[in-house]
Amino acid sequence: MGALLPLTLSGCNSDKSGNNNPGANQDEVTIAMPSSNEPAAGFDPLFNWGCGDHSHEPLIHSTLVITTPNMLFANDLATDYGVSNNGLLWTFTIRSNVRFSDGHPLTARDVAFTINGIKASAGSSTDLSMIDQAVAKNDTTVEIFMKRPWNALLYALAVIGIVPEHAYGAGYGAKPIGSGRYLLEQWDRGQQVILRANPHYYDEAPNIQRVTVVFMEEDAALAAVRAGQVDIAATSAVFSSQRVKGYELTAVKSADCRGISLPVSPPGDMEAYTLKYPTSSPVTSDIAIRRALNYAIDRDLMAKNILNGYGSAAFSVADGMPWSSLDMYLKSSVETAKTVLSAGGWTPGAEGILQKNGLRATVYLHYPAGDSLRQSLAHEFSNQARQIGIDVQIEGLSWDSIYHRQYFDLVLWGWGSNSPTELYNLYHSNGTCNFPQYKSAVIDGYLEAALATPAIEESFSLWQKAQWDGTQGVAPQGAASWVWLVNVDHLYFKREGLNLAQQKLHPHGHGWSLLNNVDRWTWK
Repeated sequence: MGALLPLTLSGCNSDKSGNNNPGANQDEVTIAMPSSNEPAAGFDPLFNWGCGDHSHEPLIHSTLVITTPNMLFANDLATDYGVSNNGLLWTFTIRSNVRFSDGHPLTARDVAFTINGIKASAGSSTDLSMIDQAVAKNDTTVEIFMKRPWNALLYALAVIGIVPEHAYGAGYGAKPIGSGRYLLEQWDRGQQVILRANPHYYDEAPNIQRVTVVFMEEDAALAAVRAGQVDIAATSAVFSSQRVKGYELTAVKSADCRGISLPVSPPGDMEAYTLKYPTSSPVTSDIAIRRALNYAIDRDLMAKNILNGYGSAAFSVADGMPWSSLDMYLKSSVETAKTVLSAGGWTPGAEGILQKNGLRATVYLHYPAGDSLRQSLAHEFSNQARQIGIDVQIEGLSWDSIYHRQYFDLVLWGWGSNSPTELYNLYHSNGTCNFPQYKSAVIDGYLEAALATPAIEESFSLWQKAQWDGTQGVAPQGAASWVWLVNVDHLYFKREGLNLAQQKLHPHGHGWSLLNNVDRWTWK
């Protein structure tokens, strides 16, 4: 397997005659993945490898625990763990037979070093602020002291790869030393990554001995499929009607949803990320506009026509999860939306667009340029909003440009996590992704109490109350700070004969989560 050139792929399963033949290399696989999934800082867990926005198992590194397909927890490095009654101390016992790829033993000191390192890393988006410190009691016992109870700790630890204290330093991400199922064999920046099975892995040996990931966008990935150059490639519903000989379209269920942030506060300025950004607009700060948009949108129509049936209507960021609330669901009704707007003082103006006190109901919606799915959703959202007299002007921009508009314009985001902390991030007054700037002391209290409940199963009712407690919340009949559109199946063109085993529910991010179980894939 040589290096991948921009237009000439190697490393795919083909026989010596050059004909594509999945039976030629029974222990290799080549995957096309969106370029955005190439880790900018390399394969370094202290800089978001495995963690951050698109969480996945870090493959090159071991984690203390893992999540199972039914979203329970199982041990990986840990052999046992427990939490104190007050939720302020977690204790983990780890395996004694694990070595890093350089031969050094992995101990509890490496675990403590990793957790404390992420806390100290300015480049990590993994929030471990609730942890005071991690301390190794001995080689096989690590204690994690909490500043406050946080029952979602296991969700975070399931994707935090453990790095070696003795070998960590500048340049680690390009030449990582880990103890996971795979080793980094080759990384050609901007092109490909090649992983090979770790011969000293402490658990069951991988079926797939070599994994090649090539980074390319949707059009190029589809071309690579047509040329038989890759075994599996991420695609979107826009291309789901395509048929390629020797390949089949595979849909994987996900928690990945698309939704639009609706700024709730009156116009002004705010301090965010050390920069001064304008916040909100006079249109969406009117609650009648936000509620009407929630009622007017026909989500089922979007799922049918834009997702081609590979997905479903979305009403929250947690549909179907144990912590989701039935109060987030509503029946689409243009008439109800018009009634809400009329009661809110909005009347027909020029060109059929509503106005109130001389203010025209025009808003601006941004989506990342190059994302064909979000582009289609934005157009349909604009069309449907026009039916109730709201003018939605859409524009595809770079993320850098979008970030400067995220507090005063509408943005079409992608979210979805296997953890209830997504609700905290989106709806808490200090949530990292609370772009609408919704603030409520009552809802903050529910969210904080949910995380402080020792048993995560007992916290579900509190997460649900944060969405709607009967009188207030973020639901459409409440603050309506978001309008959710669709839940997206993750789609792939997969070579016939490749068995992906049992996939876990994918979080947001059409990338590395597919490879969580790549070691268990097989060829027929």
